[in-house]
Amino acid sequence: MKSIGQHFQYYWIRFTASRERDLERGEVSATTVVMAAALIALAIAVGATITARVRDKADSLDLG
Repeated sequence: MKSIGQHFQYYWIRFTASRERDLERGEVSATTVVMAAALIALAIAVGATITARVRDKADSLDLG
């Protein structure tokens, strides 16, 4: 029967080998691309909303 340390070592070696293989490929999944695009679109929308509100507030100030 294997000890817990041997099991951990086996799974750690498998994990690092899998990670290195994935890094060598340099692949990006379609899901990652879609999620990045969605987050970028959300950030642009939030930025545009904040800019519009600040500009409307600045235009409504009576300075004279």
